[in-house]
Amino acid sequence: MREIVLDTETTGFEPEDGDRIVEIGAVELVNHMPTGRTYHQYINPQRSMPQGAFEVHGLSEEFLRDKPVFASIAQDFIDFIGNDAKLVIHNAAFDMKFLNAELGWVNKPLIPLDRALDTLAIARRRFPGSPASLDALCRRFGINNDARTLHGALLDSEILAEVYLELIGGRQPDFALSAQSGKASATDTSAQWRPVPRETPLPPRLTAEEAAAHDAFVAKLGNGAVWKKFA
Repeated sequence: MREIVLDTETTGFEPEDGDRIVEIGAVELVNHMPTGRTYHQYINPQRSMPQGAFEVHGLSEEFLRDKPVFASIAQDFIDFIGNDAKLVIHNAAFDMKFLNAELGWVNKPLIPLDRALDTLAIARRRFPGSPASLDALCRRFGINNDARTLHGALLDSEILAEVYLELIGGRQPDFALSAQSGKASATDTSAQWRPVPRETPLPPRLTAEEAAAHDAFVAKLGNGAVWKKFA
């Protein structure tokens, strides 16, 4: 099972008002385990912004000026997320709104909303009435997010991957014990091993004297002894 933990940074709150994505970060999971594959891209929003508009992201207009526009990176992003992997996103409606707006503007297929798995909704169901921000969940699960002094899409995706695995029951995978877990690798010798009879049986550890003493003891118990019923 392939999942993509994803985060975006944007210039504002509404693509309909002209706000754009300025950064995308994503982390690949397979069977709930990070593979080491990531996607990270800064994006030129192609719009002039008020002074300080990017401060929350640790970015600036000058920094983004020489970055590629979304149209030039759209296919690379689509190739990374694939066609059927679930997209694990905190407050998924926000990111999906922007991703589909950007994809629509460059005539790329939109991402079906049912591909998104919202960790904010999961957290609110598990801990009703409790704070469900990414920082709050890091504190709840004891996840170190000291590096998160500024928002960053890839860093937030890496942290969210840890939070997500805690939300669904812990960071250990199911060790492929389920019937749906897939086939073992051809090089996985532990999965291929099967027990076989010993070529030479082990010698009995019971001595002849002990066996005779046991038989004598059972004889004294009479015909109702459980050893005789199943002999």
